[in-house]
Amino acid sequence: MTIRDLATLDAWIAAARETGLVAFDTETTSLDAMQAELVGFSLAIADNSKNPSGTDIRAAYVPLLHKTGGNDLFSDGVKLAENRIPSAVALERLKDLLEDPSVLKIAQNLKYDYLVMKRHGVSIASFDDTMLMSYVVDAGAGTHGMDSLSEKWLGHQPIPYKDVAGSGKSSVSFDYVDIDKATAYAAEDADVTLRLWQVLKPRLAAKNLNVVYERLERPLVPVLARMEERGITIDRQILSRLSGELAQGAAGLEHEIYGLVGESFNIGSPKQLGDILFGRLGLPGGAKTKTGQWSTSAQVLEELALEGHELPRKIVDWRQLTKLKSTYTDALPGFVHPETKRVHTSYALAATTTGRLSSSEPNLQNIPVRTAEGRKIRTAFISTPGHKLVSADYSQIELRVLAHVAEIPQLKQAFSDGIDIHAMTASEMFGVPVEGMPSEIRRRAKAINFGIIYGISAFGLANQLSIERSEAGDYIKKYFERFPGIRDYMESTKAFARENGYVETIFGRRAHYPDIRSSNPSHRAFNERAAINAPIQGSAADIIRRAMVKMEPALEQAGLSQRARMLLQVHDELIFEVEDADVERAIPLIVSVMENAAMPALDMKVPLKVDARAAHNWDEAH
Repeated sequence: MTIRDLATLDAWIAAARETGLVAFDTETTSLDAMQAELVGFSLAIADNSKNPSGTDIRAAYVPLLHKTGGNDLFSDGVKLAENRIPSAVALERLKDLLEDPSVLKIAQNLKYDYLVMKRHGVSIASFDDTMLMSYVVDAGAGTHGMDSLSEKWLGHQPIPYKDVAGSGKSSVSFDYVDIDKATAYAAEDADVTLRLWQVLKPRLAAKNLNVVYERLERPLVPVLARMEERGITIDRQILSRLSGELAQGAAGLEHEIYGLVGESFNIGSPKQLGDILFGRLGLPGGAKTKTGQWSTSAQVLEELALEGHELPRKIVDWRQLTKLKSTYTDALPGFVHPETKRVHTSYALAATTTGRLSSSEPNLQNIPVRTAEGRKIRTAFISTPGHKLVSADYSQIELRVLAHVAEIPQLKQAFSDGIDIHAMTASEMFGVPVEGMPSEIRRRAKAINFGIIYGISAFGLANQLSIERSEAGDYIKKYFERFPGIRDYMESTKAFARENGYVETIFGRRAHYPDIRSSNPSHRAFNERAAINAPIQGSAADIIRRAMVKMEPALEQAGLSQRARMLLQVHDELIFEVEDADVERAIPLIVSVMENAAMPALDMKVPLKVDARAAHNWDEAH
């Protein structure tokens, strides 16, 4: 039903208080929670009046800013719909309900609604998120969007958004949707969300995953929402200059590529590139895709470059420069919020199998840090006057987790003694003393240490180190001989995954790999590598999640919550903006929270180490 008067809304809110829970959803004009207008909201409650068990559900929609014919004239001639509750009054009533800790609020992808409501002065208290419940129960075994969950658990296909708002050129924003159509769509969303909660809540308990949800997922929602709201400042002038430099670099490479080929062509066209590399020039290793075109993937070009072919190397370099330009230096200024003048990325909690966060609009997780050009892009992320950016980064956290879970005595001892782990590995493998070790030997050990975690192949290691594949294979074999516990860990993890269909992090998070039993050898091998890595990467992700949840209370207790604010999370790194006068006090606190994040749930067998620095831009702080 549509709620158009205050008496009816009050009755619904009273019923929600009586039952102690309510499903809640917002309808807005944008997927960007920092710029979306609140058009209306929907509620769903278990109706105990007809059924004491509360299985009957009723849902309603409260329109706020739908535009149609009426009395309130906008500057563009569009009018607000009549016969509705004034927005300020409806939001006042809603605020009382959403901030009431005695009523459980249930939402799907709550972080979005949390941030929209926070911009309206409402802080949602006491909540569950059906998307995160599904993620905890079934990460890797399907998607966690409402439509797919509804079909999976309820056998019901919800009304598609395009059926309500149109698609393509004929689409309209939700404030222009007819209220009757909006009600059918929005009320159904709340109804489905409550029904999903009734299915997923018992599943969490049945699989003993309540602790994972309550300690690692649910508490992170408001933390991330606040981080997204804060955003970070960028320097447009630096980005503009970098765009020019990247354009010049790409143009220079284009000239060299045309010289090697003997003609100009569209380097960005896989078809033209494939025809030249494998057709006209006859380079080895050509393979055609399903469409009949030559494959020019990064792996194909890297392999050719490794074999000494100059042209593929220059094409790889050209691709890197043009991607940096289009994805970052050209695009980032477009993400600056018109009011805050800052960039507000959006974090996804349920996007990876392992528990790692991902970010989008813009994606700040994939800025390359191994290249000089990638590091230059980080210089454009700056602190505001009177502040510094503080970067706090876990040192070799995945190797430390590996030493913990695989019980590798040499690694555990080296980490406990604070020894350079890569030098120690090189010494163990190649019989070279740690003192005065050549940097090249250490670099090889470092590539093997990190590569082993990701199930690196002899080809992959050969590619990284520019050595023959046979030599790389010997390195990997020798590594397992020196550290047999790692091989044992890998084999036992694969066996566990084959038997159970999932693996677990040290905090009990499950990552599902149903294709690990696939009859297709390549699918099976891919899933085996992923299953080996997931407990390592997932445990590291869980640790930083715990650190983020603990960080704000720790800053508040120290009287720093207004002067040291957590802005970004990028893999194993947290970035803060701290007032100049408080940097020296904030850094030790931040480091302590991060290094002790696993406690008291888990006593790590190796110490965690965090490196933290303050500077005026992200690159200098890192």
